Amino acid sequence: MNRIQERFIILKKENRKALISFLTAGDPNLDATKRIVKEMEKRGADIIEIGIPYSDPIAEGPVIQEANKRALANGLKIKDVMEAVAELRKDVTVPLVYLLYLNCILQYGPERFFSDCKKSGIDAVIIPDLPYEEKDEIEGTALEYSIDVITLVSPTSKDRIERIAKDARGFLYCVSSLGVTGVRKDFNTDFDEFFSFVNKATNIPKALGFGISTVEHVEQLKGYSDGLIIGSAIVRKIAESPNVDEAVNNVGDYISSLREALDS
Repeated sequence: MNRIQERFIILKKENRKALISFLTAGDPNLDATKRIVKEMEKRGADIIEIGIPYSDPIAEGPVIQEANKRALANGLKIKDVMEAVAELRKDVTVPLVYLLYLNCILQYGPERFFSDCKKSGIDAVIIPDLPYEEKDEIEGTALEYSIDVITLVSPTSKDRIERIAKDARGFLYCVSSLGVTGVRKDFNTDFDEFFSFVNKATNIPKALGFGISTVEHVEQLKGYSDGLIIGSAIVRKIAESPNVDEAVNNVGDYISSLREALDS
């Protein structure tokens, strides 16, 4: 049993939902990333996604795209992120998940990549541009190193949801709406219909993400899934903070507010 499975079992026993937070590695620098990850865990994040910067992050909206650019401008490499995660694992106990694009893995070398993930303490990866039909090319190597490949389903997946969900590992990433990541004011998805398909397809924990940014969103959506994923709003708070100390405090306070809303 890995950290993700253990976390969802604990949360289920406590009748609580998972708060899954995201940040882009190296924005504004890796020392800041490590401090913010620790603060998010301290303030109540259950699982933390760490984005590996990429030059063409097709699933990301403007906020995370700009964070990718800032990190890459600093000369950040995947090996740097691996080293930072290994340092974090000395203090951080929550599950850590990479979000990255397929080309990053291919350039790094799949065998080396997943071996380094295992050594540094990563529990799973999310690969937004990896088609379900092609995931076996990567997943076999990932499983050799006990790394889950998190699969995604969207409201338009319908006929494919059962096929995608039956092989899901870790948790099923349920995309709230069409388009790229980013802060949204509201959602047009029929979540009752969406989750009727998803819940029939699998018993694995489900986490809902894309566009969730406010306490009101959390209160509106927490009943549908086993966890909520918040990304762009966190990245924006980091970008808008005048310095790293303020970024740590601002993100920490934000996570605390989400935690309170999720538990109420």
